[in-house]
Amino acid sequence: MKKVILAVMVIAFALFIALPNLSWAQEDLYKAKCAGCHGADGKGTPAGKKMGAPEFSSPVVQKASDADLADFIENGGPQKKAMHAFANKGVSPADAAKLAVYVKTLK
Repeated sequence: MKKVILAVMVIAFALFIALPNLSWAQEDLYKAKCAGCHGADGKGTPAGKKMGAPEFSSPVVQKASDADLADFIENGGPQKKAMHAFANKGVSPADAAKLAVYVKTLK
């Protein structure tokens, strides 16, 4: 019984340490790569200011699949927009996938 309790405590401690760091990593990555144009809160910027970055609460963003958003972040999407070709700017496919999930929380 003591072994089971010890195992549960070790797992709980590991999750306590790991899970918050994952969300912080997403937020830090967002701040470093996205917030400059889309704003810290994902509200975007109006046309004329920093190219009019869209708001993440828009139906287009919220309805997009995570894979489509990750492709847009990595490669610029179907239009291959250079400003979003972050694969060329040090963002890995795994990081792009994390950002895709994170931006949907900014609604």
